[in-house]
Amino acid sequence: MTATAVQDSIPAHVPPELVGSFNFYTSEQMVPTPMGDPQAATSVLHSGPPVFYAPNNTRNGEGTWVVVRAEDQRKVLQDGVTFSSNRRLFASALGEDWPLIPLEIDPPDHAKWRSLLNPLLSPKRVVAMEPIVRERAVEIIEEIRRSGNSCNAMDDFCLPYAVSVFLQFLGIGTENLRTFVDWAMDQLHGAPDKRTAAARRFIAWLDELQAERRKRPSDDFMSFVTQAEVDGRRMTEHEVRAMSVLLLVAGLDTVAAAVGFDLYYLARHPEQQTLLRTEPDRLVLAAEELLRAYPTVTPTRKATVDVELAGAPIKAGDLVACPAMTANRDPAEFADPDSIILDREDNRHVAFAYGVHRCLGSHLARREIVIGLEEWLARVGPFRIKEGTTPITHGGFVFGVKDLILAWD
Repeated sequence: MTATAVQDSIPAHVPPELVGSFNFYTSEQMVPTPMGDPQAATSVLHSGPPVFYAPNNTRNGEGTWVVVRAEDQRKVLQDGVTFSSNRRLFASALGEDWPLIPLEIDPPDHAKWRSLLNPLLSPKRVVAMEPIVRERAVEIIEEIRRSGNSCNAMDDFCLPYAVSVFLQFLGIGTENLRTFVDWAMDQLHGAPDKRTAAARRFIAWLDELQAERRKRPSDDFMSFVTQAEVDGRRMTEHEVRAMSVLLLVAGLDTVAAAVGFDLYYLARHPEQQTLLRTEPDRLVLAAEELLRAYPTVTPTRKATVDVELAGAPIKAGDLVACPAMTANRDPAEFADPDSIILDREDNRHVAFAYGVHRCLGSHLARREIVIGLEEWLARVGPFRIKEGTTPITHGGFVFGVKDLILAWD
């Protein structure tokens, strides 16, 4: 976008001094060096206005207000009435109009959908899933080891691992794992035409699965939601689809990206690899710190009324972005926020967002991350970024890393 076009896209109510050039979507300014800390660059925002306007900060070129401080993000994310999450992004990309449930349902209706799903992702349920999650991690890692002494960590481990757990949750085996990984890659990271085609294939498959589970239920997510009742009635096919799609969007790329950033960090810090191998009990705290340092999401809301936030004149209809990466680097919240301290205590990060829409699957995601790292460190020797390769961080609905080629002896 040209400078003139950018200027023309700035709403009249935005003061010139509150316009910034930072772009969270493309992350053009987020990578100071190819091998540096790709998210530490956001710390510079804490020396500027607490809320500013960033033009062209979405996939379709819209601008957003960017909320920098953790305290102000909490105000936005806790107020689902003033700041709506009902943007219908997935459906609109298909030329349709339906919300992801419960993510794009605002209070008070959000509560009934959330309470319905809570038991499926409770800590108790996650503990019951741990053996199969670990089995999936081991199978994938051992296949990588049999193939040689290097791999593309995202394509060969992180995404297949996340997809395999997702399939288990749905009640599906891993026989067609590669097909689902390819669908996920196209849908989450492909060109627009590939994203749309993959989304339609996935929805068609979900519709077939829910039809099967309505006839022959089992002990899995799809069976539960096809048999569950809301407001005294069975869920409709569209409602089941909207819940299932959210599992894909929220549960695959975020977990894969988190594990990828963890491996990216550890590949550059062999001393930390050694520490975590010899003292694996440290991994739970370490995973939390890496979630703080490398969060992957930027919850974005739409203002429903005119409101002022930290001096910013937000109008009804304006988009308001709350990047976890700035909240997690907030010096008012964390001592020495730009240092990665693997045994940091009282780690109140917002990698799983905040408020009523805080990630429903956070218990499962945490265990997936820890188990994935445990098994990787236990089975793969000291690893490094392969000589002659350069990982690339990228923006999007999820901030992640690609071309992460790891090698070991």
